[in-house]
Amino acid sequence: MRLLITAFLSGLIFALGLGLAGMTDPANVQGFLDVAGDWDYRLAFVMGGAIAVHAALRPLILRRGRPLFAPRFPDLLRGRPDAKLLAGSALFGVGWGLGGYCPGPALTSVASGAPQVLVFVAAMFGGFLLARLPWARGNAGARSPGSTTVEPLSSP
Repeated sequence: MRLLITAFLSGLIFALGLGLAGMTDPANVQGFLDVAGDWDYRLAFVMGGAIAVHAALRPLILRRGRPLFAPRFPDLLRGRPDAKLLAGSALFGVGWGLGGYCPGPALTSVASGAPQVLVFVAAMFGGFLLARLPWARGNAGARSPGSTTVEPLSSP
């Protein structure tokens, strides 16, 4: 139960931060991606703030030995980017650029009830389901996206 409460509060803080920074408005995101035109730098500050908080707190968190609400920290994946990762990243970027939403702001914006947000979120979840279809057929031994089985990196 504590894990669910923590996840909810983390998501709520994330959503409030996105809303306060204006990053739930696709025009702001598209302005950030328009580097050849009228570039909007504000999203860079939002991302920079998140990176700064993470960079400052990560060493303190890792000193604990284990997370507060989990038995251990997740293992890092081994290997190089493969074609699926590169294709998925490209599709994500195209969708982000065209729609102006990525999953976090899109879900936060659902509360507005705007038809374009609802269509985007429905299509996003449709994409999540479609991405799993090839794994459901014929590749029983392959690791599916979102699988919890990972190969840990060896320690240096």
